[in-house]
Amino acid sequence: MRGHWTHSIVAGSLVLLATLLFSCSLRPKRVGKMDIGLAREQLPILTTDTVSTLISDSGITRYRIEAAQWLVYDKTDTPYQEFPKGIYLEQFNENLEVQASLRSEYAHYNENTQVWTLRGHVHALNLEGEQFDTPELIWDQKTHRVYSDSAIHITREKSIIEGVGFDSNEQMTKYTILNPTGIFPVDEDE
Repeated sequence: MRGHWTHSIVAGSLVLLATLLFSCSLRPKRVGKMDIGLAREQLPILTTDTVSTLISDSGITRYRIEAAQWLVYDKTDTPYQEFPKGIYLEQFNENLEVQASLRSEYAHYNENTQVWTLRGHVHALNLEGEQFDTPELIWDQKTHRVYSDSAIHITREKSIIEGVGFDSNEQMTKYTILNPTGIFPVDEDE
């Protein structure tokens, strides 16, 4: 498992949780008029604003994660973490150069199923320099699979691939477009 997360685009949630807990400033949630009458299950146990952290492996910085807001709900039937204002992740090589990245306007992590759901202008750059743009992306940590039923636009060095739905390994280097709608060569002179 360790080998998988060091090469994946998105860091494992346990590493994310542990790192953020020890490296972020926590701000207590204010209870106001709007919160009166809400059950404990409806309130986050943790609310963190302006998260920015680095994750290392064997003393080498591997990831940088940023989020404007991070909420943890632990008392629901299905515990989850939510990033309602989006998430951004960079993966570094040994020279601290960005080799892969991921951005979305919203992120949700289901702790029971270990599934990430990313929505809203999801933009990913894989280790091979290919760009993926889709409205929704699902990452299943248990199966090491990334997939979507949404439209997908992949920009490669010499072509652009478009389709609806895709299935991929978690590094997004081996993928299948389920319903391709076009493959367009790119003229480097234009």
